[in-house]
Amino acid sequence: LGKSKETRVSPYSLVSGFCSSSSSVASTASFAKAGFIGWYLGMVKSRPVLTKSVTSSLIYIAADLSSQTIPQASSESYDLVRTARMAGYGLLILGPTLHYWFNLMSRLFPKRDLITTFKKMAMGQAVYGPCMNVVFFSLNAALQGENGAEIVARLKRDLLPTMLNGAMYWPMCDFITFKFFPVHLQPLVSNSFSYLWTIYITYMASREKPTATAG
Repeated sequence: LGKSKETRVSPYSLVSGFCSSSSSVASTASFAKAGFIGWYLGMVKSRPVLTKSVTSSLIYIAADLSSQTIPQASSESYDLVRTARMAGYGLLILGPTLHYWFNLMSRLFPKRDLITTFKKMAMGQAVYGPCMNVVFFSLNAALQGENGAEIVARLKRDLLPTMLNGAMYWPMCDFITFKFFPVHLQPLVSNSFSYLWTIYITYMASREKPTATAG
């Protein structure tokens, strides 16, 4: 009778096969990630306003979800309508205005040197930030049924503290955005920074309405 041949697998071949398999999985994941990034950048160039608006909306949804669930007591129910308001604001207002604002800043101040970057930052703090805060608080209050006097009272109470906190948070974010990123990516970078800010501002907007005083 013939002797059966034993099949021996060396430890080296096992390790080599495992490493090859791991490398293949990593390469596939890397390719998928690169594919998504490439697709997103392509959408930013082909449909800039729509892409940036959808991105803003998704970030506002995530931020409001965090804002409601982090401090929420177990007895409180999740306010889906509030999240819908935030999603609509990001989609219809913030996303488009960010696109046109950053393009405007790029045309007015085309350089990316230090002085020009500070000019763009100053414009954001003096013009864009205050205007968008007024729009955000006013629109959110109006959608909740508040009248003109109540909206004015809310702005008197909440606008200045929000602007002061914004002056501590946004300058460094704007510096990084304007200095190190091309204009077509600046709304995405700003939106990324706005995640934490949006958690704060959605909390401010959800506070109980103040009592409007006559005169």
